[in-house]
Amino acid sequence: MKQTVVALAIMGIGLSVAQAQEMVVKLGSVAPLTGTISHLGKDNENGARLAVEDANAKGVTIGGKKVKFELMGEDDQADPRTGTTVAQRLVDAGVKGVVGHLNSGTTIPASRIYNQAGVPMISPSATNPTLTRQGYKAVFRTIANDVQQGGVLGKFIVGPLAARTVAIIDDRTAYGQGLADETEKAVKAGGGKIVAREFTNDKATDFNAILTKIRGAKPDVIFFGGMDAQGGPMLRQLKQLGVEAKFVTGDGGCSPEMIKLAGEALGANAYCSMAGLPIEKMPGGTEFRNRYKARFNQDVQIYSPYAYDAATSMINAMQAANSVEPAKYLPELKKSNFSGVTGTVAFDELGDIKDGAITMYQFKAGTWAPM
Repeated sequence: MKQTVVALAIMGIGLSVAQAQEMVVKLGSVAPLTGTISHLGKDNENGARLAVEDANAKGVTIGGKKVKFELMGEDDQADPRTGTTVAQRLVDAGVKGVVGHLNSGTTIPASRIYNQAGVPMISPSATNPTLTRQGYKAVFRTIANDVQQGGVLGKFIVGPLAARTVAIIDDRTAYGQGLADETEKAVKAGGGKIVAREFTNDKATDFNAILTKIRGAKPDVIFFGGMDAQGGPMLRQLKQLGVEAKFVTGDGGCSPEMIKLAGEALGANAYCSMAGLPIEKMPGGTEFRNRYKARFNQDVQIYSPYAYDAATSMINAMQAANSVEPAKYLPELKKSNFSGVTGTVAFDELGDIKDGAITMYQFKAGTWAPM
């Protein structure tokens, strides 16, 4: 009996030691998990979650302790005020890094909270250039910005599409308006004329008033800076009004959901841009797509590969620094240079991804086909 008690005691001590040697490290993920673009937000979270699960499956040891990563998912509702609230919540919870936010309009104000707390954040989807031009040392993104994307869009509109007249609509968010502004600059630089500049908001579903005005201007191309939740209904209403102009939008509308929402209104005269390469041309894209589908029983929307690389960047940096403390692993994060799902992940002095690619797509045979 005494031997049994002793044995159990020793086992208990062994378990206690093992537990003491395991360190739980929390990472945050923030995106809209409710509302009209929750499908994109969940896609972001799933990408980060897959990276965390992969790291835990491989086994990571830092500072002599086995690490168990935990992902704390928060819903910012695509609202700037809510975004700062959940950012503070994550900081108070002691996260060591954050993957997010999704929208530029929430990411930019939230970045101030993370910067003040010294917590690194990497957005896989916020493209407004202001994000990385605030002088914050721990702010990064794994996707090309709107200066790059807008420049390509504008050149595409006046080049391959040969448009001379262009109407522009934006949703007045930091993302939508920012991308529209950069596209307008590039259109004008290429000799195109802006015949209408209208705006809506990111909650609207009725665009008939502004589309009727645009119809009177008879543009060759209509560009929309915004998300698929507005782009889909907008295309339907353009068709109802008999507008035959080509339709071009950015990465916010370059999604499977856009195809569902637009329905039969989506045709070969519709185009979109995507920061990065088509998933089948990403170094790890095909494998990631298959694993994502098997894990979450749904298809990749847009940004999950970039969220995966963002989370992986942080985990890699912690390993290189042999520390999970932000102040210690941040220098290694700045030096990131590895082959990720999306391609080579390396950041410039501002925190932008180096050599960010842009791909144009056309709607063909029921899908977005890379051009």
